Amino acid sequence: MARNIVVTGAGSGIGAMCAQLVEDRGDTAIGLDLKNAEFEVDLSDRSAVDDVVRQVEEQYGQVDGVIANAGTQTNTPLDLKVNFFGARNTVHAFRRLLAQSENGRVAITASAASLQPTDPHLVKLLLDDQESEALEYGQSLADQGQMAGYANYSASKRAIATWVRRVAPTEEFAGAGIGINAVGPGVVATPMTTQLLSTQEGRDMAFGAMPAPYNGAQRPEDIADVLVFLVSGLNRSMTGQVIYVDGGFDAIGRGEDLWHAPKSMDQVDSR
Repeated sequence: MARNIVVTGAGSGIGAMCAQLVEDRGDTAIGLDLKNAEFEVDLSDRSAVDDVVRQVEEQYGQVDGVIANAGTQTNTPLDLKVNFFGARNTVHAFRRLLAQSENGRVAITASAASLQPTDPHLVKLLLDDQESEALEYGQSLADQGQMAGYANYSASKRAIATWVRRVAPTEEFAGAGIGINAVGPGVVATPMTTQLLSTQEGRDMAFGAMPAPYNGAQRPEDIADVLVFLVSGLNRSMTGQVIYVDGGFDAIGRGEDLWHAPKSMDQVDSR
């Protein structure tokens, strides 16, 4: 049975590729973006998100999946508004319709930047839903320059990836039959990075911060393939996962041991 999949950020880049792949599979892509999409909406505006959900329901009735891909990298509080609050609010707004689907699925575009050093206070403000305080603090970081301001981006991606893992096993999602996962791209060759990757100096900067020994910069379709799989009926059990599609950066940054030293059997309480 064909599925209706909402794709945010569908006007360009990874989002446009997701919409194309959804349609290629025989499903229906419902595009949301500031421009060049079926529904033009500012996803940083919560009331606008609620309005567009009503419009989508009126036109399509059923929503089976949401790819919350829209994002910014400005190193300002706009990143917090779109990447964290916008993505989270979009998922919450569509949750009622997703719960009515036989296979409700959500996939969020996080980032390998979620693995980079960031500002833990800002991450906590986001996860504690302290929006005005987070935006004020993020502006204070941006006022210090691009290096400090980058925490707006990395914290937004750390927080949304953490939120996915936090809510995935809850009654609100797992209990309602909604699977939710995230994808963490590394350096992606998109119009936004064309200039950066066009020079050796730019490539050295990009891959110095985020090495990608396996095939270098990812293409939009490399990320879209995984996002579209996650909201398909083929994904029957995965939830709460953050899948890094990053050319190897995760393995370099976190090393081979994700699980810490295993306890020996005599250290396990058998009661």
